[in-house]
Amino acid sequence: MRDKVQAQVSESLLKLERKLVPSGPGVERITSLPAEGWSEEEVRKKLGELADMEHTRWEDGRVSGAVYHGGDELIRLQTEAFGKFTVANPIHPDVFPGVRKMEAEIVAMVLSLFNAPEDAAGVTTSGGTESILMACLSARNKAYHERGVSSPEMILPETAHTAFRKACEYFKIKMHLVSCKAPSYKVHLPSVSRLINPNTVLLVGSAPNFPHGIIDDISGLSKLAVKKKIPLHVDCCLGSFIIPMLPKAGFDFDPFDFRLPGVTSISCDTHKYGFAPKGNSTVLYRSDVYRKYQYFISPDWSGGVYASPSIAGSRPGALIAGCWASLVKQGSNGYLDACHKIVGGMKKIETAIRENPQLSPDLKIIGQPKVSVVAFLSNTLDIYDIADGMSNKGWHLNALQSPPAIHVAVTLPIVAVVDKLIEDLVEVTEEVRDAERKRIAEGKGAKGAVKGDTAALYGVAGSLPNKSVVVDLAKGFLDTLYKA
Repeated sequence: MRDKVQAQVSESLLKLERKLVPSGPGVERITSLPAEGWSEEEVRKKLGELADMEHTRWEDGRVSGAVYHGGDELIRLQTEAFGKFTVANPIHPDVFPGVRKMEAEIVAMVLSLFNAPEDAAGVTTSGGTESILMACLSARNKAYHERGVSSPEMILPETAHTAFRKACEYFKIKMHLVSCKAPSYKVHLPSVSRLINPNTVLLVGSAPNFPHGIIDDISGLSKLAVKKKIPLHVDCCLGSFIIPMLPKAGFDFDPFDFRLPGVTSISCDTHKYGFAPKGNSTVLYRSDVYRKYQYFISPDWSGGVYASPSIAGSRPGALIAGCWASLVKQGSNGYLDACHKIVGGMKKIETAIRENPQLSPDLKIIGQPKVSVVAFLSNTLDIYDIADGMSNKGWHLNALQSPPAIHVAVTLPIVAVVDKLIEDLVEVTEEVRDAERKRIAEGKGAKGAVKGDTAALYGVAGSLPNKSVVVDLAKGFLDTLYKA
């Protein structure tokens, strides 16, 4: 059986390699440095070819999340900012004072957006994962130095971003996952309360979570955090610059930021709905009492006194410049306008699935989404068949598991084609519904169907109690990314 499974894994990975790694007589592979450097014209030509390689058309609004596009005008401004700070490195603030100033101002602007107290602090990072890692490291180190906790534990919703699981693995923190059951799909507070013990270093909530776009009960978590004197981190990486704008835009919202006394840290991705170039995020703290524990300082290295605020040493000043330019270009009014459009687009999809008679009998919205993500499942159809059907029409939507579902993270490009997305979803759902009826009428059942890539992968993943096969597939996928 193991040999059969391994053969199928190898076959799947070979199919994946054929899909991702260009091959054929016309494909030029560069596996060593050219003997002589190319001319500028040759480089530009090749860059154009690489940019035009066949891909899912995010430019046409066909991709859920992934590309948080702020418009062509903003991209041109970001590119100009890159050019002015290409060699800049904030590890040398005396050499690049402008970058230091911009980075400090980015943190200050985001702190203001999240209603931080006067003595609040923060740093920029390379993305949401690093922001989350830093918050977890800070909590672990604070508990060790102040309370002597040597066996740290962390309590998080099962829907919290997987970066928290990565932090637990990296920093040797015991992880407790708490269920987020229907109908609210929010973290179950009584379970969180029961799990708190003297080794607990951090509580976690999402605003919103990635899978379903649901905002956890941050107010309830805040009360627990204050009562038990434990830090509470709120992950707003996906909520980004949309969720702080909800009340100003007139949308319903749940309290989530530093106005709640138990919230001690927040992660916010400037490169999502802040529309900054990829590689930008922030982690914010109620005060430096928390931030100082994420710093790395080596006072006795032979190379000199070394201090860095986060994981990286050298960092790209060009990305900081691009982020700063994005924030000041958009301004509060720009982000408010984006909130209206993006949340409005999400609600349009949600309403169609809840009320359109061609969708509502079979598709069900998960919880009560309030930001930019809407997720849906089906109790009557194979939701992964629907995902594959949408892929066949050129859409790249996110497949979820536990429970099987699909989500759409609405971006500005998607806003422009929401009606087409709904139209195609109606068509695909009807096709899957008809195919299901035909299989049942012929007495074949769903198992007799030929499955697409998503249905095949997640069908395997969901049916196996031992996830080693899925791990092998995922490892093979990562290996494939580095095949020239």
